[in-house]
Amino acid sequence: MSDATPSSESGAAGRTGARLLRNRRLMRAPIWLYRARLGFLLGSRLLLLEHTGRKTGARRYVVLEVIGHPHRDAYIVASGFGDRAQWYRNVVAQPRVRVASGARGLSAATARRLSTVEADAALAGYVRKHPRAWRRFKAVLENTLGTAVSERDTALPMVELRLDGAGT
Repeated sequence: MSDATPSSESGAAGRTGARLLRNRRLMRAPIWLYRARLGFLLGSRLLLLEHTGRKTGARRYVVLEVIGHPHRDAYIVASGFGDRAQWYRNVVAQPRVRVASGARGLSAATARRLSTVEADAALAGYVRKHPRAWRRFKAVLENTLGTAVSERDTALPMVELRLDGAGT
C-alpha cells in the first residue's frame, strides 16, 4: 500500500489550514464571542488570552487551543507560528496575562514557557487524547512552522498559563 495519497492529501490540507490560520478576520472572530460573554459556546478546548503588547503596552487578545489542562487552574497552549507569533513574543516579554475559558471569565494568570521535555510530555498527552484532531492539525502546524513537528524534541513552543492563586 502506498503512502503517497494520504501524505499529498494531508499536505494539501495542511497548506489550506495554514492559509486559514493566516486570515486575521477569521482568527479574530472568536474574540467577539468571549467579549460578549459567550465563550462557553466554544467549549473548554479553547481559551481567550489577554496579553500586553511588548512595544505598545496595549491590551491584545488571541483565542488559542488548549493543548493540556494539567489541573483546574492551569492551561497549556502552543504557538502554532513558533516564536514568531506576536502573542508568544508578548507573553515571553510580559508574563502577566488574563485568561478566559468556557464559562470562566477573565482571570489573572502568569505565563511560563515550557522546557522541551515539558512540551514533549504535553504534546504526547494531547496526541493520546485527541488522535484524530492531531492527525489533521499536525500538517497545519508543520506548514505554519516550516518544520516537522514530533512528540520528541518538539519544535512547537508551548506556554503554561497558571491562574493566580493556583496551588494555594
